Amino acid sequence: MRMTSWMAALCLMAPLAAYAKDADEPAWKRGVEHQRQADLGDGTFLNPVLAGDRPDPSVLKDGDDYYLTLSSFTAYPGLPVWHSRDLINWQPVGHAITKNVGSIWAPDLVKHQGRYYIYFPARVGGTESPRRSNFVVWADDIRGPWSEPIDIGLPGHIDPGHAVGEDGKRYLFLSAGDYVQLADDGLSTVGEVKHVYDGWRYPESWDVEGYAQEGPKITFRNGWYYMITAVGGTAGPPTGHMVIVARSRSIHGPWQNAPNNPVVRTTSRDQYWWSRGHATLVEDAAGQWWMIYHGYERDFWTLGRQALLDPIEWTDDGWFVAKGGDLSRPLRKPAGKALSPHGMALSDDFRGGGLGPQWAFYDPAPEESRRLTFGDGVMTLQGKGTSPRDSSPLGVIAGDLAYQFEVEMDVEPGAQGGAVLFYNDRLYAGVGSNGEQFVMHRYGLERPGKLAPSTKGGKLWLRVTHNRHILTIHTSTDGKAWTKYPVQMEVSGYHHNVAGGFLALKPSLYAAGQGRVHFRNFRYRALD
Repeated sequence: MRMTSWMAALCLMAPLAAYAKDADEPAWKRGVEHQRQADLGDGTFLNPVLAGDRPDPSVLKDGDDYYLTLSSFTAYPGLPVWHSRDLINWQPVGHAITKNVGSIWAPDLVKHQGRYYIYFPARVGGTESPRRSNFVVWADDIRGPWSEPIDIGLPGHIDPGHAVGEDGKRYLFLSAGDYVQLADDGLSTVGEVKHVYDGWRYPESWDVEGYAQEGPKITFRNGWYYMITAVGGTAGPPTGHMVIVARSRSIHGPWQNAPNNPVVRTTSRDQYWWSRGHATLVEDAAGQWWMIYHGYERDFWTLGRQALLDPIEWTDDGWFVAKGGDLSRPLRKPAGKALSPHGMALSDDFRGGGLGPQWAFYDPAPEESRRLTFGDGVMTLQGKGTSPRDSSPLGVIAGDLAYQFEVEMDVEPGAQGGAVLFYNDRLYAGVGSNGEQFVMHRYGLERPGKLAPSTKGGKLWLRVTHNRHILTIHTSTDGKAWTKYPVQMEVSGYHHNVAGGFLALKPSLYAAGQGRVHFRNFRYRALD
């Protein structure tokens, strides 16, 4: 029977037990995640090296180790730090920032005279806000503790890239071809911003988002400073973003463009990786050089920009060419010993005594973590706001094309809890409950508009299946017998080119209202 809109509305207002059982739903495979990995186990790898939303990767070679950080935008804790020995298998180290200073873009992770620094821009008030500044955090150990963020200003620029000149002085290269000297301690600027590089112009006939000269990263090799930048815009058309190279004998220029610019660009939407750009150069243990940059997986804008590894080859005239093609096929692995296991589990039994490294709040308030308590396998989250929109959901980064997650909830009287695919406070989809009735979240709206607080609360299980943009929800009152929610959703449009923000669609949990929600046994697994 076809469900009309008014029938659907009636179902949404119905009690929890009102839905017909779905006998075809398979049993839950507990503890099995099978998340996507790059290492194929035969000496080759397949991109991405870090699946899911890993934009603007900045990689540091530190002896036999590599460390990486990336843009975390409105997710806090932010600036995640990853560790690898082979550029393919990565493990989380921690986060470099907990204080919300805004939406964090394009960081640069460096080491200078034994100390680690991360330089990054942040927009106060959201990704599209005009209010912005640049910051630095530092640590004597890559695992922390990290300093509080230090505001170094430069509100007219983004994407700071650290460099040391032939004069021994420290500099930050900035968007639009500008640079500025740093103090010797790296924690403030000295003098005025200067313009040093006019960039490289692509043909007017190309389909790009906009010029947007950004992401400068400086590498010194064989007497040359190489500046790697991105132009073309990081979203918009799949053919927009690209990698540009220039070089100079002096940090102060003049800078000469590579004859083969752009060295990387998606030339057709038929290629597997879209909008490839924003690169950092890195050398492996055998002397082979690589670029690590980001790109969107074809037809999966919702996953965000994923970290890609591309081999390069130096030419006799001191330039280089990219050798990986469109990165849709396996490539020979870099040298180095693999760390195991790669990545981190997204499932959480909440027995760690605190928030696991996979979780982050969306745009949290200064004291957001006080909403959380843990004990005996339970994460308790105090309600806030009225819906996912204003409750700062907790989310994880998924890197699979199809996956399923499940959670058990105890909803106290007056509270509302739920499981959603969350893009931002204007776009999300899923289901919530006050313990007695459901509310559907779709298009960033609620149906019905608001649930009345329950005086009883209730216990239930939620299962969310995201299978290549199709969202299906099942519910249970005992964790054994599951019923299918009567509305399925299509979420392929929940991404930046629709809603802005440069974010990704994340499996998320929320607690709203005046009471608390107790979460148990969050389980994630990839689907074939």
